[in-house]
Amino acid sequence: MRRDYHIQDRLFQAGLRTFGLGIIALLIAIVALLMNLSWPAWKQFGLGFLTGTNWDPVAEQFGAGALIYGTVVSSLLALLIATPISVAVGLYLAEVAYTPLSKILGFLVEMLAAIPSVVYGLWGIFVLAPWLRTSVQPWLGEYFGFLPLFQGPPYGVGMMAAGIILAIMITPTISTICREVFKAIPRNQREAALGLGATHWEMLRLAVLKNSRSGIFGAVILGLGRALGETMAVTMVIGNRPEISASLFAPSQSMASMIANEYNEASNQIHLSSLAAVGLSLFLVSLTINAFARIVIASNTRGAKRK
Repeated sequence: MRRDYHIQDRLFQAGLRTFGLGIIALLIAIVALLMNLSWPAWKQFGLGFLTGTNWDPVAEQFGAGALIYGTVVSSLLALLIATPISVAVGLYLAEVAYTPLSKILGFLVEMLAAIPSVVYGLWGIFVLAPWLRTSVQPWLGEYFGFLPLFQGPPYGVGMMAAGIILAIMITPTISTICREVFKAIPRNQREAALGLGATHWEMLRLAVLKNSRSGIFGAVILGLGRALGETMAVTMVIGNRPEISASLFAPSQSMASMIANEYNEASNQIHLSSLAAVGLSLFLVSLTINAFARIVIASNTRGAKRK
């Protein structure tokens, strides 16, 4: 009986180890496939592929610089919009709203994450872009046109529309995680702050928000991960013009939208290889950002433990 138990235990451990190593093997296989497919592009263009801004399939000249710019800027713009809103929503659901209302609103917020991205894209085309073109962008151009960010004709579609769509899409992810992080803060820390004479807002700021910095940062990075890889909604509203422009009104293009637009139409090896190189670049950008986030979270955690 004892021997059977040990055999089952060893089989269970072996199964878990197999699944864990299988995930790592799958990741390595994906990277190897992308490197193999993209090798002709790297061989022809070298590292200049990452900085070049000319994407011309007819002349067989390809550079991903404008695509990397469009991906990073649209994602950072989405974070700039979504982070304060998401933290406020999570804080309200966890600390302010009554329990029945919190459950209902929390369910509705989570439902936003279940909406397909193509639906967000359709809403962006027929509602958001016309509103930006006729109301928001002309107003920003009139009063803040001295800034490079708000110069140029109001197209509606472009970097601003992509950033807003991405912000709406990542808000449920960030706010839901923030809510769970806030709930994990021990109740006695709140009571101690109130007992020392803190107001309700001071209690939330000192006992909840300050102790949740690592969790909030992790939630933001998860939202950034989704924003970097989002395809359909961004493709439908970003304008799909691979150019670098300081204006948020100007059309742009992301790495994911370029792959979605051109992969089925690529007619020669160097074009296919360049698109695979874009995919590998997107993977490396995501990996770099997530690795940086891990380092920051680990350093904050160690600092909190020393205190």
